[in-house]
Amino acid sequence: MAKDYYQTLGVKKGASAEEIKKAYYKMAHQYHPDKGGGDEGKFKEVNEAYQVLSDKQKRDQYDKFGQVFDGAPNSGDFQWAWGKPNVDVDMEFGDLGEMMEEMFGFGGRSKKRDLKRGKDIEVDFEVSLEDTLKGKEKTINIEKMSQCPRCQGKGAEPGAKVKECFSCRGTGEVQQIRKTVFGSFTHSTICPECQGEGYRPEKLCNVCKGEGRIKNLDEINVFVPAGVDTNQVIKVEGRGEAGRKGGKAGDLYVRIFVKPHSVFERRGDDLYTSFQVSFSQASLGDEVEVTTLEGSKILLKIPEGMESGKILRISDKGIPHFSGYGRGNMYVELVIKTPKKLTKKQKELLEELRKENL
Repeated sequence: MAKDYYQTLGVKKGASAEEIKKAYYKMAHQYHPDKGGGDEGKFKEVNEAYQVLSDKQKRDQYDKFGQVFDGAPNSGDFQWAWGKPNVDVDMEFGDLGEMMEEMFGFGGRSKKRDLKRGKDIEVDFEVSLEDTLKGKEKTINIEKMSQCPRCQGKGAEPGAKVKECFSCRGTGEVQQIRKTVFGSFTHSTICPECQGEGYRPEKLCNVCKGEGRIKNLDEINVFVPAGVDTNQVIKVEGRGEAGRKGGKAGDLYVRIFVKPHSVFERRGDDLYTSFQVSFSQASLGDEVEVTTLEGSKILLKIPEGMESGKILRISDKGIPHFSGYGRGNMYVELVIKTPKKLTKKQKELLEELRKENL
């Protein structure tokens, strides 16, 4: 049964891109495996749904067909001809599009793709709430394809000669003949011997076997700016997987998750916390010391006649604004504590207050 990605994210089929993004951020934060009460299975489902619905092309495919054709479907699933149902077509669905582009010159897809470029990498990275106060450089260790240190990405043994590919004669492309219901067509495709390069070294690198890259644990420094919030993505150009044989490296995308704090709750760029006061402090007023997220102490004036649950604001002690100046505010909720054990004198004083209807 096909998955209902809209139901997974809890949005309607006609939801806007912004609504889908908000729903994803909320559910990803809720089900993140490293969070208390998280659910890894649900987290993966939410991510899968968002990858499809956040991409316009994939979403259009999903709305029309109920699935997304990321790969090349089996040719057995595609059987038709004008006026002749159930006629086998000896080609893949994607190849039909390529053939039509070659015949009529539409589609806009380039035949020569950058096959040497390395893959992009997306990783999740947790930071503390304190880390959002100032921009910091963080170190991430990732196992990925990195440039081969022996051949420097060339794929050949140092000093080895390079010769023309015998299959494509240096063009990087070979011709294929395909038989279809429309007739036979000649189709240009990437040479499988040299992977489109047009040449091959006489001796492949002993370490990477001609790939120009090897799997390695890479240490990457990532600058996390102040004010960053959960599900924001930081792009680090050129730090994804290394390209084949000196090809351009992919990019690294770091998705931030801010850890829950034991004292403060973040809401946007504002911070919320609670502070216990005695009955006398709430009634008569007082000045108390409260601790900020930075760890500094500041005086908070409590007006007289405060009730439990009353919230006081301390300006500019919240989280720095991510794209701008200034900071959010800090809000302190007053909680009147009731003593469980009283001295004889305290009981006498409270009895006097009760007589006064207080």
